[in-house]
Amino acid sequence: MSVFGQWRRSRLGRVPMNLTKMMQSDSSAAKHLENIFLTVVEYFRVTLEDSRFDVLVPRLNAVEPEMRGFAYEGAGMGLTLLDIIFPWKKRVRAFLAGPGSPYIYPVYVGVGLVLARLGKAPEPYISRLDPVVGRFTIDGYGFRAGTLGWHEYIEERAIPSELSSSALRVFDQGMGRSLWFSTGANLDRLTATIAPFTPQRQADLWCGVGFACAYAGGVDCATIETLRTEVGEHRPQLARGAALAAKARQRSGELAPHTDLACEVLCGLSGHMAAHLTDVALQCPPTDGPQPAYEIWQQRIEAEFAVPTGREIESLPHFAQ
Repeated sequence: MSVFGQWRRSRLGRVPMNLTKMMQSDSSAAKHLENIFLTVVEYFRVTLEDSRFDVLVPRLNAVEPEMRGFAYEGAGMGLTLLDIIFPWKKRVRAFLAGPGSPYIYPVYVGVGLVLARLGKAPEPYISRLDPVVGRFTIDGYGFRAGTLGWHEYIEERAIPSELSSSALRVFDQGMGRSLWFSTGANLDRLTATIAPFTPQRQADLWCGVGFACAYAGGVDCATIETLRTEVGEHRPQLARGAALAAKARQRSGELAPHTDLACEVLCGLSGHMAAHLTDVALQCPPTDGPQPAYEIWQQRIEAEFAVPTGREIESLPHFAQ
């Protein structure tokens, strides 16, 4: 490691560790989720040490497949921070055009985490990103708010004034994802925490919970079945989140067993079939207009779970027709 790399790691790589303190649990789920959090932080710092792709990528790919996406999320954080401080290299853009492409979902989440850390509104930034997947930047923005701004955004249910109404929905998905971590996947705490929000915000929070359950995992089949029962009318949003997680995992080639399990319980589909459903929803790609393309994509996915599940993927409507 160079002297400059050491300086960047020590000075720029400081991350509040509030999340591990908030969990207040010694459960296996909490320990699993804490390990994920620490992986993101470690590879954020690894990226700050040396962001050259020929050095960074082998280090990322040495991480076990189930955890590798979180290492890439940390890389997205590190590259974004370096882009903002030293803007002439456009590292994130080059990374996603090259070795980071299979991990576009977690990399964009990492971008949002850093924008939130620096107090930079995400919407002006994402205008240069993929019009659909780029909105995961706002998810990362919401995750950090839910994690480090618990009193303001969770207990007081504040609405960030810098976000549009459509961006707020993605922000809430990120906050819902953060709740899976900060509660240690404790269903009683999750339900009690989400209940005071308005019905619309609850729907998007539960979508984030579904994503975290399927992507991060940490719980057994019985817990996922209980989760599906307890959310009641928000089952379609929970299923939407799980399907999006399956797509993120499938794109990187790392569809973990817990992702498949969550999709089978929450979506009534295998992980691969749930991921395929999200691809079907991108046929005749929506374009940004009065309603953002990402929101249209989400609505198309969710519509498939507003009817009884257990059908074959071939019977799903194709939006290209």
